[in-house]
Amino acid sequence: MPGSGFASSQENQARLALGDKVMPGVKDARAARKRRHMRVRKKIRGTAERPRLCIFRSLNHVYAQVVDDNLGHTLVSASTLEREVRSDVEGKVKAEAAQLVGKLVAERAVEKGITKVVFDRGGYKYHGRVKVLAETARKVGLVF
Repeated sequence: MPGSGFASSQENQARLALGDKVMPGVKDARAARKRRHMRVRKKIRGTAERPRLCIFRSLNHVYAQVVDDNLGHTLVSASTLEREVRSDVEGKVKAEAAQLVGKLVAERAVEKGITKVVFDRGGYKYHGRVKVLAETARKVGLVF
């Protein structure tokens, strides 16, 4: 429909062939987050004494890992996809799901004797799900 502001699929295919973006901003936002994360990762490094608590959030799920960067090993992990969390998450708001993941990853870390970590927000703002996960992990016993 000319002049309506909506592009037909043929127009979108033509734009893609020329290298234009069909959904402007989507790739840019992901690339910007990656750049922010790499900039932070230059400075933050997890060690055996103080591993890195890193967070990844997708549209529907939250993942958290405690990583020793010297060895390149994941020491503890938790996500909303795990069986024990998935049943509790169903029907809850994303922030509440992040709270469950934060509690679980902190409990698992404390069980393994890990109390001090370095927090890696993964290029995301310290807001919403990231903030809730971090605050819950602190309440359970992680220090950062």
